[in-house]
Amino acid sequence: MMIARPQPNQYPEFAGTYVNMVPEGADVMQLLAGSLTKAYELFTSLPDEKAHYAYAEGKWTIKEVLGHMIDTERVFGFRAFCISREPAVLPGFDQDTYVNGTDYNNRSLQGLADEFRATRQSNLYVFRNLTEAQINNWGTSNSTPITVRALIYMTAGHELHHLRILKEKYL
Repeated sequence: MMIARPQPNQYPEFAGTYVNMVPEGADVMQLLAGSLTKAYELFTSLPDEKAHYAYAEGKWTIKEVLGHMIDTERVFGFRAFCISREPAVLPGFDQDTYVNGTDYNNRSLQGLADEFRATRQSNLYVFRNLTEAQINNWGTSNSTPITVRALIYMTAGHELHHLRILKEKYL
């Protein structure tokens, strides 16, 4: 099933950055599956010494960027899952608190890449089996109304956003 692009009133303003990363007319489900392969190949091809690189003081390392991608994948997927079932009210999350709350730099890049792949694959199982009605469900996240449709697009766009930053500033 082709999932239509969400309207701007279906997600918080900041999320427009992510939604707009998904090309017009793209099949977001194919994009989610295809970008997963590209991201996995990128991260598993990096040498270990590169994994601790940060392009500026105070910026995340490559491992921390991937950890953040995992955190966000998990949060967006959970939100979509919950809201697809009922009009849930869910909390926000602070990306810096989440990254600082763990030590991604002491984990292997391979292990992080494997976790990202497993998390995306889990989300794909959920997303692929949603009905049209579930995709159109509304909930609240971080005190803002949002649809499941928007969360699916945000998931794809968030990954694309960080892959672009990695290529422009890290690699």
